[in-house]
Amino acid sequence: MLTRDQVEVGAALPELSLDLTPTMVVSTALATMDFTPVHHDVQVARGQGAKDIFLNILTTMGLVERYVTDWAGPEAVIRRIDVKLGVPAYAGDRLSFRGGVTALADGEVTVGVTGRVSLGDHATGTVTLLLPEVRP
Repeated sequence: MLTRDQVEVGAALPELSLDLTPTMVVSTALATMDFTPVHHDVQVARGQGAKDIFLNILTTMGLVERYVTDWAGPEAVIRRIDVKLGVPAYAGDRLSFRGGVTALADGEVTVGVTGRVSLGDHATGTVTLLLPEVRP
């Protein structure tokens, strides 16, 4: 379990890389009840100018949260997530997250996060969370 006293500005989080298989793209879209065809039908996605099916927004947000909470531990409380989407994350690509602690203020920890695919930055932003205090 990570506590506030164990965190410093500049600390790097371990990288998380995920293969974006077609099954992952489709199943996560369905799990978030996003039935938009560009997330599960290759022909529709290509017909709309995409290279392939791609991750939906809710999946990206969930993966950003997972990345930070895997590092922070189960007692962390997410206060804010602010993410800007960039290039699509297509099936068949690999999504790699990197991040680091950018601020400590008023008991909150802010982590900067970037999720990259082969085309560039898929998601960039910050996650602000509370960590438990030191316990005696």
